[in-house]
Order: sequence, then structure tokens, then C-alpha cells
Amino acid sequence: MSTPIRVIVHPPSPTGGRRVRVDGEILGLAYGLRDLAEFLRRAGLEVDPDDVAHLTWIDWRGVGPEHWGPGTTA
Repeated sequence: MSTPIRVIVHPPSPTGGRRVRVDGEILGLAYGLRDLAEFLRRAGLEVDPDDVAHLTWIDWRGVGPEHWGPGTTA
């Protein structure tokens, strides 16, 4: 990557899933780490789903990568 990519995973929604943004563009609602890895792949970032939770360049908002259910809080 020549230009830094900004990845934001928003807090879980009241109905479940987390909104994913890459460089300001909403890519969709992820329901787990595999969904997130697929969104990143579609954005041109090849990552292993097993490594996604540990990537330091992902901004996890509200709660960490272990929370995906409806209204999950810290």
C-alpha cells in the first residue's frame, strides 16, 4: 500500500452487525471477522480472516473485534 488506508469498524448496531468504512466509503454491514475480511478484499486489501482482529490499522469503534451482536457494549 503506497497510501495509508483508513478502515473504521463502527460499534454493533441495535439489530446486529457492524458498519465498515474504508476511506470514508461505507462498504456494508459485517456480522463477523470473515465478513470484514471479505469487505477489505473487495477494497483491494488482501488479509487473512484469522489475522483481521489483530491488524493495528483498523480503528475499532466502541468495542473490539470480539463483539458483533446486537447492541453489544464494552
